Amino acid sequence: MVNQYEGRIDIYLSEKLEKTRSNIQKLIEDGNIKVNEKTIIKSSLKIKDGDIIEVLIPEPKKLDIVAQNIPFDVIFEDEHLIVINKPKGMVVHPAAGNYENTLVNALLYKFEGKLSDINGVIRPGIVHRIDKDTSGLLIVAKTNIAHLRLSEDLKEHKIKRTYFAITDGIIKEDRGTINAPIGRNPKNKLKMAVVPNGKEAITFYEVLERFQNNTFVKLNLKTGRTHQIRVHLSYIGYPIVGDTVYGKKNNQFNIEGQILHAGEIEFYHPITNELMQFQCEIPNYFNEVLKILRDK
Repeated sequence: MVNQYEGRIDIYLSEKLEKTRSNIQKLIEDGNIKVNEKTIIKSSLKIKDGDIIEVLIPEPKKLDIVAQNIPFDVIFEDEHLIVINKPKGMVVHPAAGNYENTLVNALLYKFEGKLSDINGVIRPGIVHRIDKDTSGLLIVAKTNIAHLRLSEDLKEHKIKRTYFAITDGIIKEDRGTINAPIGRNPKNKLKMAVVPNGKEAITFYEVLERFQNNTFVKLNLKTGRTHQIRVHLSYIGYPIVGDTVYGKKNNQFNIEGQILHAGEIEFYHPITNELMQFQCEIPNYFNEVLKILRDK
């Protein structure tokens, strides 16, 4: 293609090819994009009017992910997107060593041939993720254009996500902001941590209820780093109950995995621009712990 645009190549190709910028950046990393017959290595390369751009898009890999009839709650569906309520204990998408019983397996069964392929064969339709043991709301894209626009809105912090958690310890302030950069833990690459050279990470919190040794808290994300809420709450000294990675190794409630629920989501529809607002009730496992705390 002959370029008639001036600016970053990843931004230009993302819009031109209806792919996310991360997809374009991966093509660049793999040496699949040339400008004026030279393979480029920088996503930030500035192109100018008249440049000749060649893009090699590899053939998609055969989808070996099996469709499975696994029940999950659909909160909303139209021809462009789906909003689902993911249960606690379900992994969002397949990864090495775990190719079955994920949300993607369930989506492929229920919405065969109706999911966007912008994120490849492993993550069809997946716009964003929540951890295995976090329950709650997720957006899934059916069409590539919806996926692209939702992904950009996510990067630009236009999608509002509200979470609920129970922490160890009593948070004294009624509300506050945690602004601390997050990156890979230098001592353990399987974990995240607050590190000086990490990416910007901002979490807002509000205390809903205090108990003898715990706090029921509502949280909003400005950014969406891996394990952000779990890392931030641990960083300020109030890890989430059940979080054995960033908190205590055991808990008095015999809960497996963190008590964290994505209870509300708000965004603009990628096609109609209509404001979409969804809520899902706090699940039973969460309410059972609240009842124990209130009874005390």
